[in-house]
Amino acid sequence: MIYYRKIGDIKALTFDLDDTLYDNYPYIIRAEHALIEFLGGFAPEPSHSHPGYWREHRLSTLKNKPELHSDMGMLRREVLTSGIQAFGHSGQALKSAVDEAFDFFYFERSNFKVAEEVTQTLSKLGERWPLVAITNGNVNLEQIGIADYFQKSFHASLAFPMKPNSAMFDAAQQLLKMPRETILHVGDNLEKDVLGAKKAGFMSAWYAVNRPMSLSSEDVTVLPDIQLEHLSELCDL
Repeated sequence: MIYYRKIGDIKALTFDLDDTLYDNYPYIIRAEHALIEFLGGFAPEPSHSHPGYWREHRLSTLKNKPELHSDMGMLRREVLTSGIQAFGHSGQALKSAVDEAFDFFYFERSNFKVAEEVTQTLSKLGERWPLVAITNGNVNLEQIGIADYFQKSFHASLAFPMKPNSAMFDAAQQLLKMPRETILHVGDNLEKDVLGAKKAGFMSAWYAVNRPMSLSSEDVTVLPDIQLEHLSELCDL
């Protein structure tokens, strides 16, 4: 553990999820590939569903509705609607296809379990402090086996824009009813998590499970309060 500044009394913890508690990339890539194949069933020919096709619909959707950058679930529904509609579906058939495809992806995206050493750490931490999840993604906490460790989870949406926006941090603080300076946020991203926590008045712990942690290889706007080598080091605070 590296201390960049002295931390104060901790009364609660908030956690990022993707790339903090698990390496998110392989699960997302697997789910994306499975979805593209699945969507071939709605196309005139299965080969019409390919990464380039869906990339174009995503870019077009974001160009027309840039606010959807903050809501991955709504963005995916809009992209699915656009792409499946272009396959020739409309009305109830279109709605049913979008619902089916969205549910398929959401299941596949969350089709894994968080490592036992991580859940053991969360369990120990939960005995000392209330825990809240703050994520820019939309993983299903129940499905991946960590919902019971958190009092609540906040997911980025139009109402709660993505970190580093302070909206989800503010919501967590209001839920916890504790002074901001007593809440420690743990996350892998130096902008979204560390800077976001700093702007919200939280303390911050930098921890990334998906890559070697070196400040020299990261875009650094502000230093975290502490840098962890292992998530379990939180139990020593």
